[in-house]
Amino acid sequence: MTSAASSAMPAVGGQATGQQKFLFWACFISLIATSVAFATRLSLLSQWQAQFNLSGEQVGQIAGAGIWPFAISIILFSLVVDYIGYKTAMIFAFLAHVAYGIIVICAPMALAGPGASQAEIDAGRRTAYWLLYAGSFILGLSNGTVEAVINPVVATMFNTQKVKWLNILHAGWPAGLVGGGLLVTALASKPWTWTIALIFIPALIYGPMMMVAKFPINERVAAGGSYMGMLKEFGVLAALLVVPLVVRQVGEVFGFSLMTQIIVSAAIIVVFGAIVRSPGSLMLFVMMLIMMPLATTEIGTDGWITALMEKPLAKIGLHPVLVLVYTSFIMMILRIFAAGPIAHKLNPLGLLAASAAIAAVGLYLLSMSTGWAIFLAATLYAFGKTFFWPTMLGVVSEQCPKGGALTLNAVGGMGMLAVGVLGTPFIGLLQDNAVAKHLKAEQAPIASVVLVEKEGMYGKYEAVDGDKVKTLTAEQQATLSDITEQGKQSALATMALFPVIMLVAYLLMMAYFASKGGYKQVHLLPVEGAKT
Repeated sequence: MTSAASSAMPAVGGQATGQQKFLFWACFISLIATSVAFATRLSLLSQWQAQFNLSGEQVGQIAGAGIWPFAISIILFSLVVDYIGYKTAMIFAFLAHVAYGIIVICAPMALAGPGASQAEIDAGRRTAYWLLYAGSFILGLSNGTVEAVINPVVATMFNTQKVKWLNILHAGWPAGLVGGGLLVTALASKPWTWTIALIFIPALIYGPMMMVAKFPINERVAAGGSYMGMLKEFGVLAALLVVPLVVRQVGEVFGFSLMTQIIVSAAIIVVFGAIVRSPGSLMLFVMMLIMMPLATTEIGTDGWITALMEKPLAKIGLHPVLVLVYTSFIMMILRIFAAGPIAHKLNPLGLLAASAAIAAVGLYLLSMSTGWAIFLAATLYAFGKTFFWPTMLGVVSEQCPKGGALTLNAVGGMGMLAVGVLGTPFIGLLQDNAVAKHLKAEQAPIASVVLVEKEGMYGKYEAVDGDKVKTLTAEQQATLSDITEQGKQSALATMALFPVIMLVAYLLMMAYFASKGGYKQVHLLPVEGAKT
């Protein structure tokens, strides 16, 4: 049973009980654990490559192993979390976080000692690689499990103020980036195992808290919603977006051909459609589409900015990671203190539209800023991206509550899949195109030597060939380096098109709700005696 007016569920609203506060902070700290692990692990990839003699491909596989399992586990756990229980899932996440730290810290122990034969050295490096890969894979699973639990838990506890409390919850992500980034800098002179060990701090706090916490009955379950009803709310439309991306990611890991991926995707969608016989929520489908440019704008650009800002910030004596720390700090403060009041005045869609406009301006200014002006542009970008992710979750939870944990977490999973499978390669393509354009315009002779035609998932493009760069003189290489940095930074202007697309989508959604009498949250009315 649904209502657009009020809910009889014992919602806590803005006044949380002591028990609810305890569980909320356990969820908050568990999210900090995911971002600390994310930030610290990625900061060590170059050190691992040197110590364990890893190829670039192997480094990429290790980096990916910490990301793609996240997207898959958040969706798969959402299918079963109401059956196995939130506490069971969080104990798994805690044990997996601890296991990740132990396994990765043990990787150097696999290396052969002094006097070892070449065969023993090679065997030790292979073992170390698989320890790093396995640890990263386990981390991805644990991070996805955390989000599969904490999003529906907080949405259920604060069912009348979902946008506000999901934003406060997701302040844990930038908080971990800030703390992790600063600690990585502080531990630069220590062995890298110290950096990995940082995961134990939040893990050993949230783990015991989760073991004694009391979890609420999910909003969908309390309202007597069936499991099939949840699947119907997800529906074939959402499956058309999620399944191909999941299969492609798994297929890339295990070497499945494109045709095999297409056949498997089609088979899963057909079987799922035959079971649920429902197109699903159109609102959910639209929000998942929007999540693709949103995730690329937020997560993809965050991973890009540090590298792009390295040289401009070096000129004024600052470490490039400070841009990420700075923008993350802004996000943390705004999510905790500003989301509720702003969403109350603008409604969630108005907040998202304003955020998209500000983010577009920030990215455009970042594409041309130098020196201290970078921080001014980064401030605008941070203000813009702050409310994207948690507010999207809030809107889906408010408009598609019958989908329970599945629809809520599918949006987050879709974002991670989109940025990993589609967004990251597209960002790389933008950089290559921008560099090629600047080279041809400013240094045609160098361009004729180093540019080669390549073909990727988005078609043919021109890129700089590393081997041909070695044939240039030192002076030409320096010129090429400057133009490359300039070209990559200018590509941020193209990235600004993503939040512009989002802005148009949000304005259209606002017009739709205005035609229906305004934006209203859909509430599920609890059914007496409903069980998990």
